[in-house]
Amino acid sequence: MHELIVPLPDGALAVPYVEVAGKSAGPHLTVMAGVHGAEYTSIAAVREFARALDPAWVHGRITAVPVVNLLSFWERSAFVVPLDEKNLNRSFPGNPGGTFTEVLAHHITEAFIRPTDYLLDLHAGDLPEALEPFVLYDESPVEEQSRRLAHAYGLGHVVRQARAGQTVGGSTSAVAADLGIPSITAEAGQNGILDRVSVDRHLTGLANITRLLGIDTRPSSGTTVSAPPVEHDGWVWLRTTTAGWWEPAVAPGTDVDAGDLLGTVSGVLGDHRTEIRAPEAGVPLFVTSSPAVTADGLLMGLARTNGPVAQT
Repeated sequence: MHELIVPLPDGALAVPYVEVAGKSAGPHLTVMAGVHGAEYTSIAAVREFARALDPAWVHGRITAVPVVNLLSFWERSAFVVPLDEKNLNRSFPGNPGGTFTEVLAHHITEAFIRPTDYLLDLHAGDLPEALEPFVLYDESPVEEQSRRLAHAYGLGHVVRQARAGQTVGGSTSAVAADLGIPSITAEAGQNGILDRVSVDRHLTGLANITRLLGIDTRPSSGTTVSAPPVEHDGWVWLRTTTAGWWEPAVAPGTDVDAGDLLGTVSGVLGDHRTEIRAPEAGVPLFVTSSPAVTADGLLMGLARTNGPVAQT
C-alpha cells in the first residue's frame, strides 16, 4: 500500500492507494472511487479489485485509489466535503492555494490523473439518489477511445457530454478530457446502499477494461458480453425553483416523452403543488429520492435517447 500525502494548512491528509507494476511495459490505468464518500458500491469494487491485483498477470501498470475523498467518507457526507461544503467532483483540476476541496482536487489531479494513460472513475447513487446504471464520457480529441471504454464497461446506458453547455464541469473525466486522457465515469448502485449486484457490475466493468487494454494477460480471462447500450447525446438536469416536498412520478431507467409528468413539488403541507414535466423525450438516469429539496435543488438527470448502438 502507498499513501498520497496532501499538505493542508492545519495538517496533512493521507490518501491510501495500491500500485502494481507488471513485468512488462504497457499502458498505465488509474482506477478511482470515493470521490463522493457515501457511494459505497463503487468503493467496494475498487477495494476488491485492488486486493486481487497480481504483478504476474499485469501488463503495464495499475493504480487503484478506493477512497479519494476520505473526509466525506468518514463523515458519511453526501456529495460535498463537510469542511467547505464544496463538491469535489466539480472542483477539478483544483487550486493549490484554495479551500480544502480545491487543494485536494489539485493533488489528486497531479498525482493520479495527469500521469496516467487511462482513467476510470467509479461512482454510484449517493444517499438521496436513485440511479439506473450508466457510463459518462466527455467530448474531447480522445473521445472515441473514451467511448470505447464506456461500451466495454457493460452498463445499459452511455452518455456523451459535449463541451458546449456542459452539465457536469470540474469532474475527473472532464479534466482528463482536457488533458487528452481517455476516461469514463461509471455509475452503478444507488441510495448509498452496499448491494452485491452493483459491486459485481463494477467488477465486471473493470475486468472488461483491463482485458480490452491488454493489461490483464491471463489466458483464461474473457470479456463479459453485454447487450448493446443505449447512447445519449447529453442530458438535461431538472431543478426546482422553490424549496418543497418532491415526489417523483417516474423511476430511473423509464422512457418518457416530452410533456410527460416527471413529478411534483409542493409545500410541506401539500399546498402550492407544481408539476414537473419532461422538456423533451429521454430517460431519467438518476432521480432524487429524498422528498426534501431546496430552492434550485436537483430533481433528476434526463438523458436524451439516440437508440441502441452496436458494441465497439
